[in-house]
Amino acid sequence: MSAELDLSDYRPTDDEPFMNPRQREYFKRKLDAWKNDILRASRETLENLQEESQNHPDMADRASSESDRALELRTRDRQRKLISKIDAALKRIDDGTYGYCEETGEPIGLARLDARPIATLSLEAQEMHERHEKVYRDD
Repeated sequence: MSAELDLSDYRPTDDEPFMNPRQREYFKRKLDAWKNDILRASRETLENLQEESQNHPDMADRASSESDRALELRTRDRQRKLISKIDAALKRIDDGTYGYCEETGEPIGLARLDARPIATLSLEAQEMHERHEKVYRDD
């Protein structure tokens, strides 16, 4: 994508062609920033866990520390999965399929993409998917 696009005050709108170069660059930068934030937090967590790995003579301190550590590791695992979704979204930007519903092929709304840039389904398709899951979960 060209680096000369000025996106400092840019917000995608419905008044412009869907997934034009400015919109694609906007979402690419948003996804890259999100990924970098997650990676930075992961590095900080790793450093904290390494510093925290000292032995606690008190059983309650040790249990609390282990509980905190387990929670931190679960959070990092969720974020690792999120990074793979971000990478998949970046790939869709590159191949021209980003912003289009995987089920219907229709554009995913800009507001939805802005709120959840890894979305792969339009709001309607997502709601239908959730209703379908609920029906089978209730059986």
